[in-house]
Amino acid sequence: MSTLAAQAISTRRLDLLPLHVEHAEEMAAVLSDPVLHTFIGGTPDTPQALRSRYQRMTAGSPDPAISWLNWVIRLRDESCLTGTVQTTVSPSAHGPIAEIAWVVGTPWQGRGIATEAARGLVDWLSRQPVRTVIAHIHPEHRASAAVATAAGLTPTDEWHEGEIRWHRSIRQ
Repeated sequence: MSTLAAQAISTRRLDLLPLHVEHAEEMAAVLSDPVLHTFIGGTPDTPQALRSRYQRMTAGSPDPAISWLNWVIRLRDESCLTGTVQTTVSPSAHGPIAEIAWVVGTPWQGRGIATEAARGLVDWLSRQPVRTVIAHIHPEHRASAAVATAAGLTPTDEWHEGEIRWHRSIRQ
């Protein structure tokens, strides 16, 4: 499997833009609500910490068989960033597998942004050499479960670090 690169993805209302270090300042404000860490732990990053993290993320995986792909979510009508989507694509015995995740800042939640972004990402992945899409979701995180369902993933009976593994096969 060759390394994949994030490309701009457009949906009805959103532009998923490949992550750049320069997004850190605006994204630190978007992700500043401690409530966003209820299920994932930790605390919001400062702009400087987020800049450092984005530098590591955009440098890519040290393993050439693994692709780290990250996007910021831009709400086109309001011309502002609202969150992120990401995937790690890895080889597996059954073909490349993409683990996806998303987060939308508190002020933009409840507007279908995470659902639209996750669907856009899964649609894009379905045109890549990916066979399986997975997500890991805390069992009490109903909003993320709804996003996963809308993106065509279904829960499995597998657990990973206290979260339920969700799964979708992609027919190539």
